[in-house]
Amino acid sequence: MTTSSPEPPRSPSLTESVNPASVGIDLLSSRAILEILHGEDHSAWQALGDALEELGRVVESAVDAYCAGGRIIYVGAGTSGRLGVLDASECPPTFSVEPGRFVGVIAGGESALRESIEGAEDSPADGAAAMRGLELASRDLVCGIAASGSTPYVLGALEEALVIGASTALIACNRLNDSHPDWQLLLRLGHRVELLVGPEVIAGSTRLKAGTATKMALNMISTATMVRVGKVYDNLMVDLRPVNRKLRQRARKLVMRVAAVGESEAAALLEKSGNDVKTAIVMGLRGGTREEAQVLLERANGQLRSVIEPE
Repeated sequence: MTTSSPEPPRSPSLTESVNPASVGIDLLSSRAILEILHGEDHSAWQALGDALEELGRVVESAVDAYCAGGRIIYVGAGTSGRLGVLDASECPPTFSVEPGRFVGVIAGGESALRESIEGAEDSPADGAAAMRGLELASRDLVCGIAASGSTPYVLGALEEALVIGASTALIACNRLNDSHPDWQLLLRLGHRVELLVGPEVIAGSTRLKAGTATKMALNMISTATMVRVGKVYDNLMVDLRPVNRKLRQRARKLVMRVAAVGESEAAALLEKSGNDVKTAIVMGLRGGTREEAQVLLERANGQLRSVIEPE
């Protein structure tokens, strides 16, 4: 008689546990409910602090991928997927990132951004297929996002990334240790980030502090990556894309500040530069034509400081 092997031990789900701080919350006033939510959100901030070392290593991989011409690809389901799409969509207007360099993939496709797609997260094959659809390359970084740490769609995408030889990371709000049912897969990942926010105020509702911690982590990854690749000078967003009135005003102020010129000269420099802030600044400080300024920036890999403050 054959016997089936025992089920592997499952990782204890911190986010699914009942939070003692919110027991009886349905009996409280609106203000008291908000006080509990506010107090519990402090654990999201603390979880980020505890994970900075590993998040820093994810940033290094993101920098390597970006500088090699690769992509940073966020993959998630539900809230996690929406947060990845949000962060990816904010990078082009904020940092003038070329379309397609930051990519957000959500289980169930675009319609899942607005409504729940039942069962979309349950298929690892669909996650792998999504990566094949992107024509994944070894120079890419695939960053899985899953509050539980075990979403099949996300793990399938990461498995496919490992097959291709892409860099990999998983951001979760549960422990990613040897009690995880997919521990052998997790061992092969480049980075495992644990954002241990603890039980949610409403048990299992990971759109709360798990979502808050995840949003902050993604902001940190993309922002730090953009700083490292030269999209920021000092603490100024010099690679913004001035596509509306507010951003055009901001672009003029940046040129005025860094190039130390008046508003009318800043506007003229921006016009001559093709509305490229860094090019306008180089023209203002170093003189020359738009083309000459662009050559200097290209030689410096876009690092404005290297051009205007040469050693």
